[in-house]
Amino acid sequence: MIMGEGVEWGLHCCLALAWLDDQAPIATARLAELFELPPEYLKKRLQPLVRAGILESAPGVRGGYRLARPPERISVLDVVAAVEGRTDAFQCTEIRRRGAGATASPSDFAKPCGIAAVMRRAELAWRRELAGRTIADLAAATPASAATRARRFYQAT
Repeated sequence: MIMGEGVEWGLHCCLALAWLDDQAPIATARLAELFELPPEYLKKRLQPLVRAGILESAPGVRGGYRLARPPERISVLDVVAAVEGRTDAFQCTEIRRRGAGATASPSDFAKPCGIAAVMRRAELAWRRELAGRTIADLAAATPASAATRARRFYQAT
């Protein structure tokens, strides 16, 4: 399964916003500087998080982004789904019914496709894992020095 860089960017920005909550809202340019990302592209990557209710954006000179809800109420899956969408990673098109399968008895297809079933179970396990981890969990697992560096970096300019 391949996810776009927007997932990484979104998760890191949510984590930084959790660390910098007392400074919020944080301008896109400052978030971009924190990770050496292109500001305009980052802004486009954060918009789906706003639409999903994960981030709030405030316009204007003193505007920027903040978490829309507490970090313990934002799951990793929330961020992934906002950025990548909720479409299943595996899409079964029932190719078993084509070619040699076109002449098979309907009873041969009474059970769901075994490949589709195993892929669905794997995806559900993946989603459960991501749903069970929050931005607060990520913050707790990150060395305290990372949050300190982010705060110093933000306050330095």
